[in-house]
Amino acid sequence: MSKILLVEDDISYSRIIKIFLEKNGFQVFASEKLSDSLTYLKSNAVNLIITDFRLPDGTGLEILNFSNNIPIPIPVILITNYSDIRIAVKAMKMGAVEYITKPINPDELLLTVKETLSFDTKIKKEKPTQILTDDYIIGKSDASLKLEEYISLVAPTDLSVLILGETGTGKEFISKRIHTNSKRKSGPFVAVDCGALSKELAGSELFGHVKGAFTGATDTRTGYFETANGGTILLDEVGNLSYDVQIKLLRALQERIIRKTGSNQEIPIDIRIIAATNDDLLQQVKEGAFREDLYHRLNEFSITALPLRERGEDLMVFAHNFLNQSNIKLGKTIREFSQEVEDIFQKYPWPGNLRELKNIIRRSVLLSQKEAIEATVLPEDLLKEIKDDLINEDEREIKNALKKHEKELIIKTLENVKYNKSKAAKLLGMDRKTLYNKMEKYELK
Repeated sequence: MSKILLVEDDISYSRIIKIFLEKNGFQVFASEKLSDSLTYLKSNAVNLIITDFRLPDGTGLEILNFSNNIPIPIPVILITNYSDIRIAVKAMKMGAVEYITKPINPDELLLTVKETLSFDTKIKKEKPTQILTDDYIIGKSDASLKLEEYISLVAPTDLSVLILGETGTGKEFISKRIHTNSKRKSGPFVAVDCGALSKELAGSELFGHVKGAFTGATDTRTGYFETANGGTILLDEVGNLSYDVQIKLLRALQERIIRKTGSNQEIPIDIRIIAATNDDLLQQVKEGAFREDLYHRLNEFSITALPLRERGEDLMVFAHNFLNQSNIKLGKTIREFSQEVEDIFQKYPWPGNLRELKNIIRRSVLLSQKEAIEATVLPEDLLKEIKDDLINEDEREIKNALKKHEKELIIKTLENVKYNKSKAAKLLGMDRKTLYNKMEKYELK
């Protein structure tokens, strides 16, 4: 029986989730605080952690960090409010396997738990991350076509590429696209999330170590760079690397050799570097947090992945692709999106970008009982945000209409009294000072 640690400070909410999971064959230990959860994890083995983001004495990200820094990490599912969607996507970059937004749908939770527990986390930890994601989709917007043009230009070269963009904009997809169109496509493609590497062990993870190099180094380990030899390595969130590791990385780029931690033996490497970040590396250079020489080494060619809110023409192309994937995964036959849903998608700002879109569509497919996805199966908070935006937009339109009407009325009154401002003010029901202020505001002479 799989053991689950549930960390949720809302006692009634926690009890409901616990009972539901136990009825579906899982053993659940519930905790309300971060401190109690970490104490439990240090002396008990669990197969999965489900944690709320906001806890009385910390956040779910601290539990995620704990998991990332133990020999065999425990998969973490983050529960979050919709207002914390950016944090949820950040958690995915840090290594969380999935996030679920409140209010939780039981079927969605059960599906996510079963999918997560189907992975062999030990194998996942011991091997470098291989990006085996869904097929790359080329959009139809000018921005997507320009992106594809840049990829086709740089892919055949051995230039180092720096990919910039917000979390969730598809930087990993772009990196894999460059690799599969390069001369190295038959070699390995290794993706490393630098944000998930602990500062103490990052050098060992990247370049390997020999037995006895440090406490806990019970055997010799091959690092990500050596594993990627002959292929491509993606350093995702490269701005998170410590200054010491940046120095080692710069040497590897300049001399094309690495040394395992605790060894004097030099290992030649033949790899292509792709770096990705959502940080402002130039600002980090100015602040002394990122080496300028390393920045220029990584930035031989740069590509910017645009956020989803700036790719209106591509939105439904991605949406239909995720719909097809979700149908296959969930055994459903949803054919399309209603026109209302398409309109909502176009108006929503998508702070979580492609990851958020994919999650919402998967959830909607799971809940839908019709041939088309209707607005009724979309998250309530998403609908509320759209409604609030529409109300604000209506208010702006009304205010603009009133201003336009007032300006026209002032002009017409002034013309009727041959620009006698005292008479105009009296007819308009305002004093002369107010009239002068409004004439200045509307640039009337």
